[in-house]
Amino acid sequence: MKQLVLDLGADQAHSLDSFEVGQNAEVAQLMRQFAARTSREHFAYLWGETAAGKTHLLQALGSTPAARYISPFSIESEFVYSPEVDLYMLDDCEKLSPVAQIDAFALFNEIRANGAFMVCSGAVPPAVLPVREDLRTRMGWGLIYQIHGLTDDEKVAALSHAASTRGLTLSPGVLPYLLSHFRRDMRSLSTMLDSLDQYSLETQRPITLPLLRELLQAEAKE
Repeated sequence: MKQLVLDLGADQAHSLDSFEVGQNAEVAQLMRQFAARTSREHFAYLWGETAAGKTHLLQALGSTPAARYISPFSIESEFVYSPEVDLYMLDDCEKLSPVAQIDAFALFNEIRANGAFMVCSGAVPPAVLPVREDLRTRMGWGLIYQIHGLTDDEKVAALSHAASTRGLTLSPGVLPYLLSHFRRDMRSLSTMLDSLDQYSLETQRPITLPLLRELLQAEAKE
């Protein structure tokens, strides 16, 4: 068997269209308004568990014109307001260093003064973020939404749809087995689906449970 290395750490392009909505229809619509700069609110804060889709949404917004995505580890200049940028995304706010918190506080004030837009994210609601009080207050200026991760049924439905649009035929039991024996976030699951497709083509075998088990065993050995 030729082993396939799963590059689960590689950056993948995100878009609002590729976001699996699940129980987040209202926030998905709001993010489209931010992308179009038509939202009545200029600030929003998204919180939820790891791999729920917060970074996906913020990076998708960051790919729109005149927008900037900022991670908590971005260089200082990324936190500086620029007149040519009218939409800012600040991800993983609970990881901001003391210095970055000062820079973020100044950026909030500039964004509000200039009528620009900002979307932030964190693991917890703003009220309990481990940041300075004045920054915590600003993160609660606008709309606050909890991002809900997909249920297992929703993940199976999303993966089944992805497979169908690519003309893939999955044997019964493949996706439930994948969910119970592999990483559960959609990014990793989608990457495994790509690898299953590739391995199926290379071996001229259908995507069945034995094929999936072989690939999972190969991944475990890497």
